[in-house]
Amino acid sequence: MKYFKFDTHVHTSETSPCGKVDAKTVVQLYKKAGYHGIVITDHYIREYFEGLPHLSWNQKIDEYLKGYFTALEEGRKTGLRVLLGIELRFDENSNDYLVYGFDPDFLYRNPKLYEMGLKNFRKLIENTPILLYQAHPFRPMITPAEPQYLHGVEVYNGNPRHNSYNEKAYEYAEKYGLKMLAGSDFHQMQDTARGGIALGEAPENSRELAEMLSENKIIEFITTP
Repeated sequence: MKYFKFDTHVHTSETSPCGKVDAKTVVQLYKKAGYHGIVITDHYIREYFEGLPHLSWNQKIDEYLKGYFTALEEGRKTGLRVLLGIELRFDENSNDYLVYGFDPDFLYRNPKLYEMGLKNFRKLIENTPILLYQAHPFRPMITPAEPQYLHGVEVYNGNPRHNSYNEKAYEYAEKYGLKMLAGSDFHQMQDTARGGIALGEAPENSRELAEMLSENKIIEFITTP
């Protein structure tokens, strides 16, 4: 059976302060690793946007999306599918959430998502295709969110510099019947292809990915020993 490998958790140095690899190189690395696509999930946090104090909100989003759009262009050249996501952190705590199923316009139309908090954000995306997964919920300084506000949980995080206690995340998702996801949490060269999912078809955009996730179309998780 043919399947398509996608990494659902990837950062670029253009946008994420902790990212060490530029978007073009990220795309080339994943193409060489045999992946069919990646989701750019750069950090969406108050500190990033407040670091651009003299720009309008639309201009801030222009800056924020540079990593994604650079990767998208390179992906078109190399044949790697590049999708849009975000890793969102609300002001209320240090939790991180992976969000899928939207287009850039959503970010322009809804400013300062970090101010909303988990409960209000979940209300905002109710009755939309958008899915919300808690990233690495059992890392130190992070608290597993109340399950009724989540669609799913990242049960495998391949970042080698953190102990994400993936087994606990899996147990949490299983206990509450939440959808499961795996990704590399790519920031550095050594993170390439350390996680992801296999799908039976390749989504064209973030909304198609969310539909596949919603319909439980993941064939298997990609993990590293």
